[in-house]
Amino acid sequence: MPAADHVPDSSGPAAADGLLVAPFRGLRYVPARVSDLAAVTSPPYDVIDPDDATHLEQLDLHNVVRLILPRDPRGGAAGVGPGRYAHAAELLDGWRAEGVLRRDPRPALYVYEQSGPGVFQRGLLAAVGLHDPADRVVLPHEDVMPGPVADRLELMRATSANLEPILLVYDGGGDTAAVLDEVAAGPPTLETTAEDGLTQRVWAVEDPALHERVARDLAPRQALIADGHHRWATYRRLQAERHAAGQGAGPWDRGLAMLVDSRTSPLRVAAIHRVVADLDLDTALADASETFTVGPAGDDLESALAVLADTAAAHPFVVTDGATYRLLADPDPAAVAAALPAERPARWRSLDASVLHLLLLERLWQVSDDDRRVGYLHDSGSAVRAARRAHGVAVLMRPVAVSDVLALAAAGERMPRKSTSFGPKPRTGLVLRILDD
Repeated sequence: MPAADHVPDSSGPAAADGLLVAPFRGLRYVPARVSDLAAVTSPPYDVIDPDDATHLEQLDLHNVVRLILPRDPRGGAAGVGPGRYAHAAELLDGWRAEGVLRRDPRPALYVYEQSGPGVFQRGLLAAVGLHDPADRVVLPHEDVMPGPVADRLELMRATSANLEPILLVYDGGGDTAAVLDEVAAGPPTLETTAEDGLTQRVWAVEDPALHERVARDLAPRQALIADGHHRWATYRRLQAERHAAGQGAGPWDRGLAMLVDSRTSPLRVAAIHRVVADLDLDTALADASETFTVGPAGDDLESALAVLADTAAAHPFVVTDGATYRLLADPDPAAVAAALPAERPARWRSLDASVLHLLLLERLWQVSDDDRRVGYLHDSGSAVRAARRAHGVAVLMRPVAVSDVLALAAAGERMPRKSTSFGPKPRTGLVLRILDD
């Protein structure tokens, strides 16, 4: 992020124990027991569409996608069924027993670097102490949906593991940055290049003196949840369950996270697109036309995205069924004002996502944002394919400004669900965390 977009109040008020960053004994693949480290890793669960999942499963029998998006062996071709969580736990236990996954012998912090053409990000994998948002230590910026939280909670209960990290960003420039530079000057513990062309390097840091330097530097800071709001909510749900069961303090009081310094590794933000199943394009456009201006958006996805990026119109969206592309823009200001709650800040009411959910989806198409017909896709091509499969439409969006995200988080405001996609995202499968450390 540029200097003007630093995470706000990074040394501001915090709970008594501040931002707790602790080492843990990572669970990692044994290179000699798999075809290739790149072949057993994956993107985060919520950016993988069904075609991607099938491809990843075919790369290696031990690809981590089988744990994070498990299929019920009795659930038919789609693998959908209540047994999928137990199946993930069985796979995890089996892979550990077979020596495919092995626990590191000593607690470590893990320096994690991703690099490639035009991309360089270096951060820290750690077990981060859980906080209530009111503590102003870990700042969410989006609302969550109950479905994904329930799904991740069932998986976390079954496996008793944090299978993939959330992504936190903080305003740093302190001693942690120096520690990361010192560690990365040496040979990595593991290195691989994923299918997306990004080289992944991890250094296991076991030195307690370095742990202390990091803990001391990060304790007074605040961190913004850049990616993983549902997993953070799941961490806190599991913690509450364990405490309610009388289990007291334990590893469930922390969650696996990658922490990135916004000064040394600025994140990028992309849009998350929507798919509405069982919605005819002509009907969708007719219902929107009295409020939005409807215009052409090219003949294919590439030209539609160019039209979306270049338009100066207010609140533009490309709506498509995969064959025809149309631009919706410049909604009637009176309709916008009527749909969006007046008590919310002007910055929140100006968000494309706010207009999309409260005006276009709810008022004009009569579909709530948590309706089972609504899907959320990070990749525009995946969104278009999903719309075709679902006999519906994809709504393609522009990314939100980073300054809006940070300003709303600092003010304690939550953006509509799935408003942002920060990246690059941590690769799943490089380091896992078992909840008995």
